[in-house]
Amino acid sequence: MSSVLQAAIDKYQANSKLFLILCGSSMSFMEKQVLGYTSPLYGRRTAQFKLLPFDYFESAQMLPGFTNEEKIILYSVTGGIPEYLSRINNVLSLQENVRNLFFDPSGRLFEEPASLLKQELKMPETYNAIIAAIAGGSSKLNEIATKADIETSQCSKMLTTLISLGLVRKEYPITEAKSRKSIYLLDDWMFVFWYRFVQPELSRITAGLGDTVCAEVFAEQLGSYTGRAFEECAKQYMWRALFNEKLPVSFKKIGRWWGNNPKERREEEVDFIALSGASAVFGECKWRTAPTGEDVLDDLIRRAGLFSGFTNIRYMLFSKSGFTGALRSRATSQGNITLVGVEDMFFSGE
Repeated sequence: MSSVLQAAIDKYQANSKLFLILCGSSMSFMEKQVLGYTSPLYGRRTAQFKLLPFDYFESAQMLPGFTNEEKIILYSVTGGIPEYLSRINNVLSLQENVRNLFFDPSGRLFEEPASLLKQELKMPETYNAIIAAIAGGSSKLNEIATKADIETSQCSKMLTTLISLGLVRKEYPITEAKSRKSIYLLDDWMFVFWYRFVQPELSRITAGLGDTVCAEVFAEQLGSYTGRAFEECAKQYMWRALFNEKLPVSFKKIGRWWGNNPKERREEEVDFIALSGASAVFGECKWRTAPTGEDVLDDLIRRAGLFSGFTNIRYMLFSKSGFTGALRSRATSQGNITLVGVEDMFFSGE
């Protein structure tokens, strides 16, 4: 078929009014068979687009009838993929939808990651072991290779492949362009959810205990899981608010930071730092039932003190359950503190 299209393009392109679009969900096929150097179609495209998942706000447009908190949770389990979002039934509850998608052997996403790996990759079992290792908490190259029981060099090459597919990302502390502190993280929230909650329970789900497994996830683990996704939503909010001129400051890059506290001799982490020259915005995200208080702000200020060279520092706190009165008063009086609740994250942008 590629050769047929090549012949047609070469013969008729100059005078034809035909506008031809080739699209596909298999990235390996599209990159090798359509765009690759050995493809008959190589060099004949006039444009190409890689369609990215929706962010939390775009995903919410497909989720009428759910609260904003539920929309963030649904984003965190679907990864913002429109096809997955289209399977959400707004007549059913949040838990019923997640149960039907993941914890039912006939569910749309019950075997989705495994199917995608088989479609995209040779040796899917080894790639599965690598992804499972990362989902299980291994983040450094040697840790992942050991957990997956493969050589470090082979693991490095396979991680590069997973990065090209958008399933894994290599992350550095935001203030360090290159560092030995680099870690590997899953970059697809549906994969994160599946490998954390579905894969370990395949036997129970297949045995008909999917309702029980889903109930356990919602009762015991969903909060901590969504907390990490909430951090990603906060960074997406920052870009969106910057575009819509709703931030008190500008920034050029944003990301997590982690490193050593030399005074207290322990590892520290900041959910995000947004940087622009000598200006920095330090951010903290709390996905918990209690309102966020001054203790969280004080801890963030303490961690900001680990950095030097910033002459303009602001603080942004994101909270699922709002903020205490004392913290709101302090934000008003201090002037360099911005508080963002879940409802605030869904501004229209108009």
